[in-house]
Amino acid sequence: MGRRLARELALKILYQYEEGDTDVAGILHAVLDHKNYSNGEKKFSRELVEKIINNLSAIDTAIINVLKNWPYDRIAVIDKTILRIGACEILYFDDIPAQVSINEAIEISKKYSSSDSGKFVNGILDAIKKIYESSNHK
Repeated sequence: MGRRLARELALKILYQYEEGDTDVAGILHAVLDHKNYSNGEKKFSRELVEKIINNLSAIDTAIINVLKNWPYDRIAVIDKTILRIGACEILYFDDIPAQVSINEAIEISKKYSSSDSGKFVNGILDAIKKIYESSNHK
Protein backbone atom coordinates (compact mmCIF):
# COMPACT_ATOMS: atom_id res chain seq x y z
CA MET A 1 0.00 0.00 0.00
CA GLY A 2 2.94 2.35 0.48
CA ARG A 3 2.33 5.96 1.28
CA ARG A 4 -1.44 5.59 1.69
CA LEU A 5 -0.85 3.10 4.50
CA ALA A 6 1.86 5.35 5.96
CA ARG A 7 -0.62 8.25 6.00
CA GLU A 8 -3.23 6.08 7.70
CA LEU A 9 -0.67 5.02 10.31
CA ALA A 10 0.25 8.68 10.84
CA LEU A 11 -3.46 9.42 11.28
CA LYS A 12 -3.72 6.80 14.03
CA ILE A 13 -0.59 8.10 15.78
CA LEU A 14 -1.64 11.75 15.55
CA TYR A 15 -5.17 10.95 16.68
CA GLN A 16 -3.82 9.38 19.87
CA TYR A 17 -1.53 12.39 20.32
CA GLU A 18 -4.46 14.78 19.87
CA GLU A 19 -6.50 12.81 22.40
CA GLY A 20 -3.89 13.53 25.08
CA ASP A 21 -1.22 10.84 24.78
CA THR A 22 1.86 13.04 24.41
CA ASP A 23 4.40 10.19 24.45
CA VAL A 24 5.07 10.40 20.72
CA ALA A 25 7.94 7.91 20.83
CA GLY A 26 5.73 5.44 22.67
CA ILE A 27 2.85 5.87 20.23
CA LEU A 28 5.20 5.52 17.25
CA HIS A 29 6.60 2.32 18.72
CA ALA A 30 3.17 0.89 19.59
CA VAL A 31 1.70 1.58 16.14
CA LEU A 32 4.67 0.99 13.84
CA ASP A 33 6.67 -1.77 15.47
CA HIS A 34 4.01 -4.38 16.22
CA LYS A 35 3.13 -5.25 12.64
CA ASN A 36 5.19 -6.05 9.61
CA TYR A 37 5.13 -2.70 7.82
CA SER A 38 7.76 -1.94 5.21
CA ASN A 39 10.69 0.29 6.14
CA GLY A 40 9.42 2.87 3.64
CA GLU A 41 5.98 2.96 5.24
CA LYS A 42 7.48 3.33 8.72
CA LYS A 43 9.93 6.00 7.58
CA PHE A 44 7.33 8.14 5.80
CA SER A 45 4.83 7.78 8.64
CA ARG A 46 7.45 8.76 11.23
CA GLU A 47 8.62 11.71 9.11
CA LEU A 48 5.06 12.92 8.63
CA VAL A 49 4.22 12.68 12.35
CA GLU A 50 7.40 14.45 13.42
CA LYS A 51 7.02 17.21 10.81
CA ILE A 52 3.41 17.84 11.90
CA ILE A 53 4.22 17.93 15.61
CA ASN A 54 7.26 20.16 15.06
CA ASN A 55 5.27 22.58 12.87
CA LEU A 56 1.86 22.26 14.50
CA SER A 57 1.34 25.97 15.05
CA ALA A 58 2.16 26.90 11.43
CA ILE A 59 0.03 24.06 10.04
CA ASP A 60 -2.94 24.98 12.23
CA THR A 61 -2.55 28.64 11.25
CA ALA A 62 -2.62 27.67 7.55
CA ILE A 63 -5.87 25.77 8.16
CA ILE A 64 -7.43 28.53 10.30
CA ASN A 65 -6.57 31.17 7.67
CA VAL A 66 -8.74 29.47 5.03
CA LEU A 67 -11.71 28.47 7.19
CA LYS A 68 -14.87 30.29 6.23
CA ASN A 69 -17.78 30.43 8.68
CA TRP A 70 -16.50 27.50 10.72
CA PRO A 71 -14.62 27.80 14.04
CA TYR A 72 -11.45 25.71 14.16
CA ASP A 73 -12.34 24.23 17.53
CA ARG A 74 -15.56 22.79 16.06
CA ILE A 75 -13.72 20.60 13.54
CA ALA A 76 -13.91 16.93 14.52
CA VAL A 77 -10.60 15.54 15.77
CA ILE A 78 -10.38 13.02 12.93
CA ASP A 79 -10.98 15.71 10.28
CA LYS A 80 -8.54 18.09 11.96
CA THR A 81 -5.90 15.37 11.93
CA ILE A 82 -6.52 14.56 8.26
CA LEU A 83 -6.31 18.28 7.42
CA ARG A 84 -3.01 18.53 9.29
CA ILE A 85 -1.56 15.63 7.30
CA GLY A 86 -2.64 17.14 3.98
CA ALA A 87 -1.54 20.65 4.90
CA CYS A 88 1.82 19.37 6.14
CA GLU A 89 2.47 17.62 2.86
CA ILE A 90 1.52 20.71 0.85
CA LEU A 91 3.69 23.00 2.97
CA TYR A 92 6.71 20.81 3.77
CA PHE A 93 7.01 17.95 1.26
CA ASP A 94 8.07 19.47 -2.06
CA ASP A 95 8.54 16.03 -3.59
CA ILE A 96 4.80 15.29 -3.33
CA PRO A 97 2.50 17.16 -5.75
CA ALA A 98 -0.09 19.13 -3.77
CA GLN A 99 -2.94 17.54 -5.72
CA VAL A 100 -1.74 14.08 -4.70
CA SER A 101 -1.73 15.14 -1.04
CA ILE A 102 -5.25 16.54 -1.40
CA ASN A 103 -6.57 13.43 -3.13
CA GLU A 104 -5.01 11.16 -0.51
CA ALA A 105 -6.54 13.22 2.30
CA ILE A 106 -9.96 13.04 0.63
CA GLU A 107 -9.75 9.25 0.28
CA ILE A 108 -8.62 8.83 3.89
CA SER A 109 -11.43 11.10 5.10
CA LYS A 110 -13.97 9.00 3.17
CA LYS A 111 -12.65 5.91 4.95
CA TYR A 112 -12.34 7.29 8.49
CA SER A 113 -14.80 10.17 8.76
CA SER A 114 -18.30 11.20 7.68
CA SER A 115 -19.66 11.18 4.14
CA ASP A 116 -19.43 14.99 3.93
CA SER A 117 -15.86 15.08 5.17
CA GLY A 118 -14.27 14.60 1.73
CA LYS A 119 -15.78 17.83 0.38
CA PHE A 120 -14.76 19.75 3.50
CA VAL A 121 -11.18 18.41 3.37
CA ASN A 122 -10.96 19.15 -0.36
CA GLY A 123 -12.10 22.75 0.09
CA ILE A 124 -9.71 23.52 2.93
CA LEU A 125 -6.65 21.86 1.40
CA ASP A 126 -7.30 23.32 -2.05
CA ALA A 127 -7.41 26.80 -0.51
CA ILE A 128 -4.12 26.14 1.31
CA LYS A 129 -2.58 24.88 -1.94
CA LYS A 130 -3.64 28.03 -3.83
CA ILE A 131 -2.18 30.34 -1.17
CA TYR A 132 1.04 28.29 -1.02
CA GLU A 133 1.46 28.25 -4.79
CA SER A 134 0.66 31.96 -5.14
CA SER A 135 3.40 32.80 -2.67
CA ASN A 136 5.90 31.29 -5.14
CA HIS A 137 6.78 28.27 -3.03
CA LYS A 138 6.00 25.79 -5.79
